[in-house]
Amino acid sequence: MKLEGKVALITGGSSGIGEGVARHLASQGAHVVIADIDDARGKEVAADIGGKFIHADVSEATDSSAAVAFAVSAFGGLHVAHLNAGVTSWCSMGDDFDPEAYRKAMRINLDGVVYGIAAARPAIIASGGGTIVATASMAGLVAVPFDPIYSANKHAVVGLVRSIGDLYAAEGVKVHALCPSFAYTNIIKGSEQMLLDMGFPILDVSDVVDAFQRIIDADSTGECWYVIAGRESEPFRFRHAPGPRLD
Repeated sequence: MKLEGKVALITGGSSGIGEGVARHLASQGAHVVIADIDDARGKEVAADIGGKFIHADVSEATDSSAAVAFAVSAFGGLHVAHLNAGVTSWCSMGDDFDPEAYRKAMRINLDGVVYGIAAARPAIIASGGGTIVATASMAGLVAVPFDPIYSANKHAVVGLVRSIGDLYAAEGVKVHALCPSFAYTNIIKGSEQMLLDMGFPILDVSDVVDAFQRIIDADSTGECWYVIAGRESEPFRFRHAPGPRLD
């Protein structure tokens, strides 16, 4: 996809990976709409890149629909939707389990992607096709015992993307998951040393942006692209389901 003149919507675009992708797309000539709950920072980034901003809480289906409608109204269509908004849960599955922390994480990290895809798909079809990229995580590909609820909702995003990739292909809509290891963003603020001590090299946001561009350039769909320090991003290769045992 040539990005010049294309329209992109980015949730959680006021900082971190979302901001990095927004700046990259704008530098390639795309019209960018940032949707976020951080009004001050979102407006600042949008103004800096010549884009637009809309307040949106992705855990609300109506906000996701409004953000897509705003992008179409502002720039005449939608070609790229980066469903990036997310939070860590730090929700224990022990005796101190907190149902509210659990629901908050699931609403933002999973519902936000589901609502975003449902809202973006018809607009992308009407615009002649394009790409939806959901930010998942390496936590959606491997076990993460220190934040199991985060891992659970990211695994759900991975499963959703894999399931609908081929389903949407005939409509001209590609769907991928971006699965970075932890990057230097607000989502890990204060936990950097713990992650390093656990053996997780922390990525620069620019590495994740590079992986995003590889996804945009890909001809495939329904894939989950891992981003690991020191390796070129590529789709994760899942094993097929086991067949019947032949004795």
